[in-house]
Amino acid sequence: MSLGVMPVIQITISQGRSIEQKRELISVLTKETARIMKTEQEKVRILIYELSKDNWGNAGILGLDME
Repeated sequence: MSLGVMPVIQITISQGRSIEQKRELISVLTKETARIMKTEQEKVRILIYELSKDNWGNAGILGLDME
């Protein structure tokens, strides 16, 4: 049963993940989101935003300085 839902998932991650990791992430999130939301996988959109480590920080430390 489809409710016509078109979920959009936005993910922000630091750069450096492989294409294989992103491919698997999109695959798993799509399947599980469609199952939970009771919609077709074709209606699930996933957007990945990658930030370079000089554009984020944690606990007052720039991402570049955490390595």
